[in-house]
Amino acid sequence: MKMITENFKKISQSSNKALVDPTKKIPLRWNVGFTETKNQEPKDLFKATVPGAVQLDYATAHNWPPFYEADNFKQYDWMEDVFWIYKTSFKKPVLKAKDRLYFYAEGIDYQFEIWLNNHLIFKQEGMFTPVFTDLTEHLEKDNEISIIVYPAPKLKGVDVGRKQASQSVKPAVSYGWDWHPRLIPSGIWGHCHLEVKHYSILEDVYIDYELTDNFDSAILTVEVVGQNLDCCSYTWCMYNEDGFLISEKEDKFGDSITTELKNPQLWWPLDQGNPYLYTSIFMLKDIEGNVIDVKNQQIGLRKVELVMNSGTWELERRPMSRSYPPITIKINGREIFCKGTNWVNPEIFPGVITSKRYQKLIDRAIEANFNMLRAWGGSIIGKESFYEYCNEKGILVWTEFPLSCNNYVGTPRYLKVLEQESTSIIKRIRKHPSHVLWSGGNELFNDWSRMTDQSLALRLLNKQCYDLDQKNPFIPTAPMAGMAHGNYVFKDNETKEEVYQWISNTKATAYTEFGMPGPASVDILKKIIPENELFPPRRNTSWETHHAFGAWLGDTWLQLDLLNEYFGEAKTLEELVANGQWLQCEGYKAIYEEARRQKPYCSMAINWCFNEPWPTAANNSIISYPNIPKPSFYAVANSCRTVMASAKISKFGWVEGEIFEAELWVLNDFYKEIPDGQIQAILEIGSTYIELLTWNYSDIKVNQNLKGPTARVLLPKSNENKLTFHLKVVDKEEMNSSYTLKYDQKLERKKDDNILA
Repeated sequence: MKMITENFKKISQSSNKALVDPTKKIPLRWNVGFTETKNQEPKDLFKATVPGAVQLDYATAHNWPPFYEADNFKQYDWMEDVFWIYKTSFKKPVLKAKDRLYFYAEGIDYQFEIWLNNHLIFKQEGMFTPVFTDLTEHLEKDNEISIIVYPAPKLKGVDVGRKQASQSVKPAVSYGWDWHPRLIPSGIWGHCHLEVKHYSILEDVYIDYELTDNFDSAILTVEVVGQNLDCCSYTWCMYNEDGFLISEKEDKFGDSITTELKNPQLWWPLDQGNPYLYTSIFMLKDIEGNVIDVKNQQIGLRKVELVMNSGTWELERRPMSRSYPPITIKINGREIFCKGTNWVNPEIFPGVITSKRYQKLIDRAIEANFNMLRAWGGSIIGKESFYEYCNEKGILVWTEFPLSCNNYVGTPRYLKVLEQESTSIIKRIRKHPSHVLWSGGNELFNDWSRMTDQSLALRLLNKQCYDLDQKNPFIPTAPMAGMAHGNYVFKDNETKEEVYQWISNTKATAYTEFGMPGPASVDILKKIIPENELFPPRRNTSWETHHAFGAWLGDTWLQLDLLNEYFGEAKTLEELVANGQWLQCEGYKAIYEEARRQKPYCSMAINWCFNEPWPTAANNSIISYPNIPKPSFYAVANSCRTVMASAKISKFGWVEGEIFEAELWVLNDFYKEIPDGQIQAILEIGSTYIELLTWNYSDIKVNQNLKGPTARVLLPKSNENKLTFHLKVVDKEEMNSSYTLKYDQKLERKKDDNILA
């Protein structure tokens, strides 16, 4: 990895400077307990893991079984309605004349007070604003810190569910979703320790920059926020990707701090070029020239624009009305087709999310040929290590604020907390080149939320992003006019259209959510569902607890009725899972590839969803918890290759004697011209291979698709139950594609052959 901390050695060697962070960090050991009221002392304290969650600490202390087995998570319900008290003790450290002792907490969830030796030193509502507070004046020889965490915030007078979160800046998903149990985390979810620092400190260092129109120069400007800087000086060093010093400035604070990079290397998404990263190290020095504080960060130089989709200005509107909003991402002057996914919280409890956890999942996204992650607004804001790894790997991140599927009424208290939390979120995330788009939240303009662009919360967020981060565009929500959320099933419950029909009949500027349900593997199901409930799947069992039944409309997410309709009643669990995963594979391929065929009017294909925070029995994810690909993952990866042969097919089930048709395409998102080639269309039914046609395609222009001929064949008699349509590209196997579909004999012949009872 090229993370900053791992570059220190190389950077210090290249500049012949000793780079040492002078901050002394003192770890703390915590215990935790609960009380019914704030002013009580806990009857029992037990060991707390920090970062973590009080629920996990209590479960560990009482030897509870895993919360994800059967319906064990329901035991945790009471924990959301009590106060949790963290306690730790420490001896006063040796402090030099100009030293101060600070308490730092990356994040505490959600409303809390911090007490030192019976002095209230800090209180806050909000989990995304770090705590950094001076303890020095209240120190004694022996010290005790207590953190009182309030019960989970809940809007009164509403039913149990996500609406309870609509007057807090806390992720709504914890209150229950169609793929997430009701489990509301509480406690210290970020790193937490004491810090001995000089009384002159750097609070924030932000590197802003301006690129010239032809990208041949970048002017970098440092914005510094700190305390007691008047008598201090600074050294600011910039290093290239190889760790070599390319710029250095030393001076006292006063005039603006700027530097120019000639012919800078640009940061590109992974499928468009190199995600080049510079490293900035800003050192604060005292009057003797000693380094007393350091701030470092990775810098990716790129220009992001959100522009109108091709053809949207020209759409006929009579009488005249407002145009669709822009949703095409443009990086460094190049329009990007965003192939990606909705990223949700990888764990129910954010305190247990580690950098390695992020890295392994992001590596999966890269394996899926994704270039964008929509960090969904119902769940936790990503930690620093999430964005740092996306920086390095060239993944675009669309970041939503934690508003989702509710009407977040702009009361004075809510707006005050939202302003505080959004300020912290923006100032942290704006530094990352991977972050390219802000959104006020998820599905806020729909009839279940009923917000508008006049809602005070969205007006505030728009202002916040304008004031603090003009470089990255802002949209109030998704979807908006022209964009599409849905469908989420293989066959529509009302219209009875299959995925092939409804996606072909839809024209959207961006598909920012669409889903295709599929069951988890047999191995996972055996871990979360008791043996006596495992087969056949039934309602009111652990199948329903883990979202196979009653999660959303109809019999989602297992869709047992649909599986029986297509394949008949499964005789084994293995057969059931195989059939469900088959539909998920082909359904996702149909949507991704058709969305790409609609380019350039369409500019995004982002499925719902990528991962899951606990093991579900069935849902729309292509990765089972914790990081286990479903077969659909590999199907989607094939459909998101930069250049590929593709077939537009009209339906899933075929019958002998029908005319099978498939329209041929080459899908191309490459930024260079593709040379000509030859594609062979072949139908496979059992051991029979039928060559349908050969297409000699011409050179393909940069970032453009190419439509080809239609392959047709009269389907022969066969006892096989599936057919596979192959597209083989001569001497370019990496472009090959295959589609496996249902195949049946005619009903009359089945009866004649006594196949049906």
